[in-house]
Amino acid sequence: MVVGKKAVLIAILSLFSSLQSPKVILFFGDSLTAGYGLSPEDAFPALLETELNKSVKKVKVVNAGLSGETSAGGLSRIDWILRQPVDVFVLELGANDGLRGLPIEQTRKNLQSIIDKVTSKYPNCKIVLAGMMVPPNMGKQYTDEFKNIYPDLASKNKATLISFILEGVAGNEKLNQADGIHPNVEGHKIIANNLKPVFEKLI
Repeated sequence: MVVGKKAVLIAILSLFSSLQSPKVILFFGDSLTAGYGLSPEDAFPALLETELNKSVKKVKVVNAGLSGETSAGGLSRIDWILRQPVDVFVLELGANDGLRGLPIEQTRKNLQSIIDKVTSKYPNCKIVLAGMMVPPNMGKQYTDEFKNIYPDLASKNKATLISFILEGVAGNEKLNQADGIHPNVEGHKIIANNLKPVFEKLI
């Protein structure tokens, strides 16, 4: 009889969980998030949604990536994006700033301002920072300072840090498109697989 009651309780809890509104994970980024050169369903945000929804806890992943986006561009459109509720906000911006050699402090300030806007509107929203790197031809001082933007902001804002979102993909010809910069379908699958345990903990 006790076992029966336990089974019923588990069933009720599972049903309740399934009836709850899905957690909204919003990826706010550039062409990497947008899935440049690919169909939207092949980009890592969509692949991650599929993987996370195999479990009991359901999520809705919103891809707010825009090819060519800089941190300044992101700051200019964040208010519009935040018109929808967000439970987990993933900030994947800055790479285009670095490739253009824009001032480090300008990028840092823009990213912090985006975070401030998110936390001001949704105080309980969890922040995730996707770390990026720039090519060594930008100079050692610049590349080092750029790389440090992300752990510094993550620490300051008590955010979850993804050290390098292209881990295991960058530099691999088989995992990138002809431009050598943007991941292909297989590359996006690896990114989604790398991100899955991070978001399983967050949701």
